[in-house]
Amino acid sequence: MGGPQDPPEGTPEGAPGGAEDEYRSVVFDESFVRAARLQEYSAQERMTDHTPAVRRRPQLRRGLSRQFLALVLLVALAFATAVYMGVRTPTRAPRAETPAVPLRAAVVPLAPQGAVPGAADPRFLYAHSPAAHFETGAEGIPLPAHRSTAHFTDGQVAAALLSARDYIVASSLDPAVLTGGESDMVRAQLDAAQLDQFDRSLDHPAADGQHAATGWLVRFDPARTELAEPGIRVQGSLAVAEADPATLEVTADPTLVYALRPAGARAGAPASLFTVRRQLQFRFDHDDLRLRQVRLVAATVQAGPLSCADDSASRFHPLLAGQSARPGGPAGTDPYAPGAPAPLCGALSPDAQPKV
Repeated sequence: MGGPQDPPEGTPEGAPGGAEDEYRSVVFDESFVRAARLQEYSAQERMTDHTPAVRRRPQLRRGLSRQFLALVLLVALAFATAVYMGVRTPTRAPRAETPAVPLRAAVVPLAPQGAVPGAADPRFLYAHSPAAHFETGAEGIPLPAHRSTAHFTDGQVAAALLSARDYIVASSLDPAVLTGGESDMVRAQLDAAQLDQFDRSLDHPAADGQHAATGWLVRFDPARTELAEPGIRVQGSLAVAEADPATLEVTADPTLVYALRPAGARAGAPASLFTVRRQLQFRFDHDDLRLRQVRLVAATVQAGPLSCADDSASRFHPLLAGQSARPGGPAGTDPYAPGAPAPLCGALSPDAQPKV
C-alpha cells in the first residue's frame, strides 16, 4: 500500500519512475479531496469578481435604423405622389395671348317725322305705346331653355347666357351709367383684350364703326335729359350656339324703352319715350366663362327719336316732348375713303310712337 503521497491505487503500471515527481503536485489522494472545502460563487460574485461564463452579445441599436427606414419610406412616397399628380393633373398652361377681337358697331339714329308726343304721366305713355306689354328691368330678358353642346356643359352654357344678360343690364339699365356717365361696372365685365378699345371709345368716341361709345352702352347727356321714371320697360331674347369647339356664341336682341324729360324740369313736366334696340353678339371661350367675362364682337343699335344731324357716337341726345328733328342729315360720305363706314340714319315710324 502506498504512502500518504502515493495514489490510492498505487503507482500506475508502465509509468516511468521519474513521472511521480512530475505529477505529484497535481494528483491528490482521496482524503485530500474529501477534506477540500468546496465553494460555489453567487451570481453577483461571478458578475463582479469573475469573468461571466457566457459572453453577452451587444444590444442592437434599433432606434436609428427604424427612423432612417421611416424617413426613406416617406421621401419615396412623396416622390411617387408628385410623379403621379404630375401625370394625372398637369399644370394648366397660362392663357395664351389671343389677338383682340375688336367690336364692330353700327349706331343708327331714327328721326321722327313730326313732333315727339308727350304726357305728364309716363305710365300713360307706356300704356299707349308698343311697350305696353313689356316687362320692367331685367325681367324683360328671360333666359331661354338650354342644354349642353358638343364641347360645353350645361353649366357653361348657362354661364354664357347669364353673363350676356348681366352685361345688358349693366350697360342699359343702370341709372348711374345712363345719366351719370359711370362705366366701371360695364368695363369690369369685358374681356381684358377689349379694354383698350373700350377706353378709347369712351375717351375719344368716333363714328368709325369701332369707337362709338353708344355701341358699348346706353348713355344720355345729363345736362339735357333725365329719367322721368326709374322703371325701364324691356323686351328681349337670348340665343346660344357653339361657334366652334372652343367658343360659345350668344346673340341678344333687347328693345329698351325709357321715359325721359328735360333735365331739371319741374314736376309734372311732359315726358316722352325714347326707344333703343340693341342687337348684340357675344363670344365666350373657356376662360371667359370661368372669369364671368364677355367679348362683345358686334353691335347694331337703332335709337330714336333723334336728329340725324346730331352726333350719336358719344351720347344720345333724345328729342323730347314737343320737339322735332332738325333739318339736315348725317355727315357726307366719301366713297373713296378706305375703311370708312357710311353714316347711317333712319326714319322713326309713327307706329313706334305713343298714341296720345
